[in-house]
Amino acid sequence: MIEGVKIKPVKRYADDRGFFCEVLKDGEETFCEVKQTSYTETYPGVVKAFHWHKKQFDVWFPIKGNMQIVLHDMREDSPTFGETQVIYAGENNPTLVLIPPFVAHGYRVLGQVPATLVYHTSEAYDPKNPDEERIDWNDSKIGFDWETKNK
Repeated sequence: MIEGVKIKPVKRYADDRGFFCEVLKDGEETFCEVKQTSYTETYPGVVKAFHWHKKQFDVWFPIKGNMQIVLHDMREDSPTFGETQVIYAGENNPTLVLIPPFVAHGYRVLGQVPATLVYHTSEAYDPKNPDEERIDWNDSKIGFDWETKNK
């Protein structure tokens, strides 16, 4: 696992009315100060990757559909520098993921339905000075193979 990435399985409390879950909670290791919350839907099979931030922490919570989240540690002083981590999350595996600065991140939507991602950020987006750098989804330095391996 990449140093500084925190993963929280999200427990559902279900009864005959539906369910409830606590997602982001002060005092837990996946918590960071939230300055913006955003929502996105992505179509099946789409890859959205890679980007990273210099200051910003991201806290991702996929709520509908399923996705393959891919993280790559770009911090030269990190014990996990150069490592890639894959997390499967979504409605079949409710999971919250805290992504620190300088960890490149992206995802691929799995299955036949769109994926819905709600994410909190420690910084508000500033279009005049965005804290966002991009890396191609197929960058050879990361070398991630997005194809499903049938076994």
